[in-house]
Amino acid sequence: MWQSYSNGLLVAIGLIMAIGAQNAFVLAQSLRREHHIPVAALCILCDAVLVAAGVFGLATLLTQSPTLLAIARWGGAAFLLWYGSQALLRAARPQSLQATDNEPRSLRAVMLAALAVTLLNPHVYLDTVLLIGSLGAQQPEPGAYAAGAASASFLWFSALALGAAWLAPWLAKPLTWRLIDLGVAAMMLAVAAQLILGAL
Repeated sequence: MWQSYSNGLLVAIGLIMAIGAQNAFVLAQSLRREHHIPVAALCILCDAVLVAAGVFGLATLLTQSPTLLAIARWGGAAFLLWYGSQALLRAARPQSLQATDNEPRSLRAVMLAALAVTLLNPHVYLDTVLLIGSLGAQQPEPGAYAAGAASASFLWFSALALGAAWLAPWLAKPLTWRLIDLGVAAMMLAVAAQLILGAL
């Protein structure tokens, strides 16, 4: 069970921590203390629902078809290898995560913007439903894997929401993102190796 949980945690945290529109939005709201807790909670909830849909929806399909399971296994391994290599390339050319400065908005406007940033991004479906879901469907304990992935989302967005003022100086440094990307690459390549070895 703990192996499945840790796999979900590592894969999800590696995907979530990459610089992206959702992270930038949560960080911006947190630095401005503008509805940052509801925004983080919404992101956590959306991730958990999408991961569960992927893990348990795909689990049924994959267990009924060895061919689909093999495609998911090798496809997932290939994606993880590619994603890990992209993280290594980003580490060679580190960026920083900056918050934007806008006029204050209502809770409704902020939550709608958070939903748009989260659900209108096609990468969220590739990451949570397809990649995390297909990997989770292959785990001995899919439920533990989904819990691990949800925990990663909870930990990351809670850190951004509650620790933004403390994290901001580090998140603005390219060196921090170089170290994060190196860690992401290591996690992704390790899980890819585990998938490949399990298929041999």
